[in-house]
Amino acid sequence: MLKRLTMGVGIVLFLGLAALASMIRIVPTPPAAPARQIANAPAPATPGAWRHPMLLVPVQGVTRDKIVDTWGQSRADGARTHQATDIVAPGGTPVVAAAPGNVEKLFYSEGGGGITLYVRSPDRQWSYYYAHLERYAPGVVEGMPVRTGDLLGYVGDTGNAGTGNFHLHFAMAHMQPGDGWWKGQPVNPYPLLAGRSNAP
Repeated sequence: MLKRLTMGVGIVLFLGLAALASMIRIVPTPPAAPARQIANAPAPATPGAWRHPMLLVPVQGVTRDKIVDTWGQSRADGARTHQATDIVAPGGTPVVAAAPGNVEKLFYSEGGGGITLYVRSPDRQWSYYYAHLERYAPGVVEGMPVRTGDLLGYVGDTGNAGTGNFHLHFAMAHMQPGDGWWKGQPVNPYPLLAGRSNAP
């Protein structure tokens, strides 16, 4: 009797395992697809090893020796630090492109840069920011290409510059692929404006 019972339990277990095995499917994993390559896309610059040519001073008539390093200065009673170079000039002085690219954004920031303009470099690794403009130059529109020295606008005191505090707030940022116009890692433009270095 015990032998029959043991055999019966063994048969039930065997049939159960067989049924379970029939429900398991082994599906081979397809080989991983190669990473999509973008033709002629430059590799992102490595922090600490960036190379950038000298910038043209973006305010007409201002020479390199007149540029002052305002990076890191306290702003808004210590609430923030300045991440740009301020170039002082009379209101209405022409502002020109410090480097080539495309006008990526025309933007008005009431409590910030006022009338502003963003230019993205041809390789899309750099963004150049021009703020506190009085107005844009005639014909300046988003998407238009600009060459170094092209007229973009005029020095003003819009936004939080303060009435009569005429200057161009010029900033640059290192961009990652897909970064929007408002993003990027700020880089001190002073050495490239003052002719001190080609490595930010």
